[in-house]
Amino acid sequence: MIRSIEDVNSPWLLNNRQFHAFRHIEVFHAVYSCGSVTRAAEVLKVSQPSISKVLAHAEQQLGFALFNRVRGKLVPTFEASQLFAQVEQISEGVDRLRQLAANLRSVEKGSIRIAATPAFGIDFLPGAIASYRERHGDIKFSLETLRHEELSSALMNSRIDIALAFDPGNLPGISGELLGYGRFVVLVPAAMDLGIEGALRLQDLACQPFIKLDNQGPLDRFLTAHIEASDTRLDAVVTAGSYLLAKAFVSHGMGVCIADQMTAHSRSHAGVVIRELKPALKFRIAALHTDQAATSLVYRDFIDHLKRSLQRFLKTTRHAD
Repeated sequence: MIRSIEDVNSPWLLNNRQFHAFRHIEVFHAVYSCGSVTRAAEVLKVSQPSISKVLAHAEQQLGFALFNRVRGKLVPTFEASQLFAQVEQISEGVDRLRQLAANLRSVEKGSIRIAATPAFGIDFLPGAIASYRERHGDIKFSLETLRHEELSSALMNSRIDIALAFDPGNLPGISGELLGYGRFVVLVPAAMDLGIEGALRLQDLACQPFIKLDNQGPLDRFLTAHIEASDTRLDAVVTAGSYLLAKAFVSHGMGVCIADQMTAHSRSHAGVVIRELKPALKFRIAALHTDQAATSLVYRDFIDHLKRSLQRFLKTTRHAD
């Protein structure tokens, strides 16, 4: 009984440095997944005779049949079904390798690919990129917004060069450079009178309808832990999937929320008043890159520009309402 791919003493499976070994795996995976030679040939964009020839050679190398033809259909043998689970893993690994190679090929000289959580991508990063290109018009950029949990895979797959994130923590294979410290603020509907001037405490929000976050990111969890540690009970009337959504709810007068400084000062949603939170609750803002990535001069220069831009932003929004 074949328990794993290593149980088969075959050059096809053991000598994976040979090109034909990968071709055998690719064809076997396609035929097994598609259920026919015709469909497998269409997927791999080769002729049916070519598929049949490679499959026959694979079976010759293995010493047993992979498929039987039953009433005109290809039916996997017991051995083929045992092999497929392992071949599926190899196929997924090869697909990831191909995607990585494609990403590496797509990198242009003098280009920077950035991803960030939405709070940065809505307002801050477009402004920082625009001001950088005023001095470096030869540098090209691409920018996308991702959820925090997607940033590390985008970096490791070389899909992006730099990621900007709140309080990133320890991510395997990823290095971070501290750019500065942001803070949480309170967002209040413009028409709502809290009867309190100046900075607000958590206790001041206890009697107000509250918009909470869904605890999916590290910043959400940090804020939730802080609220729970304060023993303050907040009346959550709605749960939002992002700080931008929470701000939108505030703009519609549904209640108050606590949000990061970047989202609070983005140019979206009128009718929102920003109030300081006391005592101050701060978090780290970092630029991330892979441990293996060479720090080129252009990346280094742009990260320095990001740090200066962030410091200006944090300073100018410190007491802004």
